[in-house]
Amino acid sequence: MRILICEDSALLREGLVRLLDDSGHTVVAALPDAARLSETVAETSPELCILDVRLPPTWTDEGIRAALALRAERPDLPLLVLSQYVEERYASELISAKGAALGYLLKDRVADIADFLDAIARIGGGATVLDPEVVAQLLSRRTRDERMLRLTDRESSVLSLIAEGRSNQAIAKALFISEGSVEKHVTSLFQKLDLEQDESGNRRVLAALAHLEHGGTRPQTDLGGAAPQTGASR
Repeated sequence: MRILICEDSALLREGLVRLLDDSGHTVVAALPDAARLSETVAETSPELCILDVRLPPTWTDEGIRAALALRAERPDLPLLVLSQYVEERYASELISAKGAALGYLLKDRVADIADFLDAIARIGGGATVLDPEVVAQLLSRRTRDERMLRLTDRESSVLSLIAEGRSNQAIAKALFISEGSVEKHVTSLFQKLDLEQDESGNRRVLAALAHLEHGGTRPQTDLGGAAPQTGASR
């Protein structure tokens, strides 16, 4: 996969270049800031862009603004945003923006190389991959939306795992239930949340989080100690 990196930390930037190169990907550019991001994307035609949330010169929201601009200019370009910690407002803005595959991971997940490379592959393949901590914070806000109260504990657990980008098979494995049971829970929870059922994993995650971004009770998910399949922090 052709990948463009926009990360101000030289250590992390070069580390990502080495990791991706060694994994068979091609890093077409590695930028320290977003000053020439749009032009470089046009020149190099990447298949995935990895961006830091906070970039020079102010280290506030340059990266997220650059990501949103790319979303508007090139909605079919998959994006992976890396953040030191969960930025709920930024995550919500990206999730709400229309576009192709999306990843939002905390930077400490990069240390788990296998999971990080798996997330890269999934995003490049069209999936939405959100860090479990992002999902937890978005869904743990106190809600005034009575729809969340309609869900059973099991349905809330399934919704949380859907939002992390997990397949029905992965959800079944994490919750120790059958895939048939997962399908029934998915159908039920989308009906209760007044969401149109959609077989596209990307769209169903975006729809669920767009509807729930203003709140939701934290799901009682028991993963039995299993490691999340998504995840990077600065």
